[in-house]
Amino acid sequence: MDFEQFEDNHIADATVRRFVAELRSFEQTGEVGELAKLFTDDAVLHRLDGRGGVDDPRAFWEQYRAQFGEVRTVFRNAVESTDPPGAGLEWESRGTLADGTRIDYAGSTFLTLADHRICGLRTYYDTAAFIAIPAGQG
Repeated sequence: MDFEQFEDNHIADATVRRFVAELRSFEQTGEVGELAKLFTDDAVLHRLDGRGGVDDPRAFWEQYRAQFGEVRTVFRNAVESTDPPGAGLEWESRGTLADGTRIDYAGSTFLTLADHRICGLRTYYDTAAFIAIPAGQG
């Protein structure tokens, strides 16, 4: 399946679809406001990077975006639940790191939903993609 032409039509939940749309917009524009509004005031966001949970969605996403020069994510699969409400999303991201190095990596994000907002996010991904390997090693 072509990365550039993949559509997210397989996502049924409106909140999850909004998350995908706002993440894409944020990746392209750097404007985090609409993405951050999707999260409840007490939401906790976890990223597999050793920092632990973050309770400020705006800071979480700004830290994420600062790693990249450009980035684009497509969501390959969604497993959704209504009781409890949530979704597991499989994705791939491509772009460049802040220093211009190309990056392609994949992972999964799990959303917990409450009242049409996101109250929890846990994301797991291939951290090795972010490690520079000196020439001649690897």
